[in-house]
Amino acid sequence: MNDSTFQTNNSSFAAADNMQAGTILLSASTITGDDVYNMQDEELGKIQDVMLDIAEGKIRYAVLASGGFLGMGDRLFAVPWKALKLDEANNRFILDVDVDSLKDAPGFDKDQWPNMADTSWNSTVESFYTR
Repeated sequence: MNDSTFQTNNSSFAAADNMQAGTILLSASTITGDDVYNMQDEELGKIQDVMLDIAEGKIRYAVLASGGFLGMGDRLFAVPWKALKLDEANNRFILDVDVDSLKDAPGFDKDQWPNMADTSWNSTVESFYTR
């Protein structure tokens, strides 16, 4: 996370009448490449992309790249945005999934992205990360 694009509701750039206490704004470009760890402090991967739901005006998924070496052989996972928690102190995100469980998560190859608008696929992904 680039600190220059990290804005809280105390920032002069945030419109106070449109913000709630504790609101945090990050640019999509600074989230890309951020580390994702689990609750056991094990690295799960890095955020490769952010998928926006244009109709609803919100972030739907963070695309997590995991399991490769130097960017080669990474498996991709569409993680529901609401499943990630911001770890401000360590400039990273937390996902409550252990390393072995992530291997069983619905994933995809970088050259064969799923249709993320498909309701069946969406249901499978959401149910995996919902506890």
